[in-house]
Amino acid sequence: MSSDRAKARTETVEEVRERLGETFESGRTTNVVWRERQLKAVITLVEKHEKELTEAMAADLGKPAFEGWLTDLLTTRDEAKYALKHLDDWMKATKHAVPSVAQPGKAWTQSQPLGTVLVIAPWNYPVQLLLSPLVGALAAGNTVVLKPSELAPATSAVLAELVPQHLDPDAVAVVEGGVDVTTELLDQPWDHILFTGSTRVGQVVMEAAAKHLTPVTLELGGKSPTIVAGDADLKVAARRIAWAKWLNAGQTCVAPDYVLVEEHVADTFTRHVVEELASVRDRAEPTSIVNSSHLARLEGLLDGHGGEELLPRKVDADSRTFAPVVVREPDLDSPLMQEEIFGPILPIVSVESVADAVKFVNKRPRPLALYVFSESGDTSSDVLWRTTSGSACVNHAVYQVAIPSMPFGGVGPSGMGAYHGKAGFDTFSHTKSILRRPTKGDMKVAYAPYSGMVQKVMRMVTRWPSR
Repeated sequence: MSSDRAKARTETVEEVRERLGETFESGRTTNVVWRERQLKAVITLVEKHEKELTEAMAADLGKPAFEGWLTDLLTTRDEAKYALKHLDDWMKATKHAVPSVAQPGKAWTQSQPLGTVLVIAPWNYPVQLLLSPLVGALAAGNTVVLKPSELAPATSAVLAELVPQHLDPDAVAVVEGGVDVTTELLDQPWDHILFTGSTRVGQVVMEAAAKHLTPVTLELGGKSPTIVAGDADLKVAARRIAWAKWLNAGQTCVAPDYVLVEEHVADTFTRHVVEELASVRDRAEPTSIVNSSHLARLEGLLDGHGGEELLPRKVDADSRTFAPVVVREPDLDSPLMQEEIFGPILPIVSVESVADAVKFVNKRPRPLALYVFSESGDTSSDVLWRTTSGSACVNHAVYQVAIPSMPFGGVGPSGMGAYHGKAGFDTFSHTKSILRRPTKGDMKVAYAPYSGMVQKVMRMVTRWPSR
């Protein structure tokens, strides 16, 4: 065990926050060279330690090594590379026009780091969802406490070992532990909290943050709908939706939760989906469900759904693997259609038209993601304009999250705030408005009491009508 990790384990949560706060107050994190060094260190960490990190994710989730590299390491590296490339531009001051009433003077806004921030990550993508927010926080010049999920203990331990080896240990700290440790962390006064997880826990985080008036970014979940129009390439749509549902065993916050398909193509589309998932069940290496309680929850969702199961149930309690299941026309009031699935179960519901699918979506809480499959630009544009979601993708799924320049975040019950790219930099920054005025030529007539002539001139130069 490294000395830095041993030190972290002997410190209290409050001592960690205070130590990092002292580093921030020293001013060294505001330096562009320091920020660039930390971003390069994130890149080195995920590139140099691919084996340790993918093995840890395999131990926690049974995640295949290539999938761990693709979804956690590659995305994190690209996020850090993008920030490194654009950091100078993000840090530049922005000039603003000065109206006549405030002339002479110069006005600008300047991004300033918030201070010491807290990032709480979930277990499903335990590297990406911890280090990707870290990129934005470091680019903005903050010190950061990282809280990995206790439900991914092997990955948490590896990150706790590696982070202080590569990043400034007095500016970035990993705090491990369970719910009790998270509660301790939330009792502290942070300058910002970014939490990724369930809506229920997000409410707890927001309530705790309110005690200190701490701003929060909440990346939550929900039931992300997929709309398949009759003019879609049904075979490609089925393949891509099946892939997105298989990915990480469906344990993805932006996974397609259910499909709404126009009824005149529902049979054909459903057949293609079943064929794709049946094939992947036989050929691909599965990711495990995170623990036995989540496995039992998924089995419970299949009880009493009132629909038709088109693939036989195949559950292995020892390996915690759960083969994908397609449920056609489930009861819309069943838990399967009311709760976020977060697993490899795909309900398919037929609708008369795309317009009916839009109405279906709009009657439910705003989702984190929405997907629409159609060969018509007008149809997809209409769906995008008439629905509200955190993100959206046309003719594919999940990939919109992999674009480092685009903000990622929810709306309403699916979250608030965003990060990735410039949005991450802005999330962890305060945009300070600054005006500088010269002292030479200061005239007394600019101060009260204002003579009639001064009032007339002021109205004239500002083009404001006289009473």
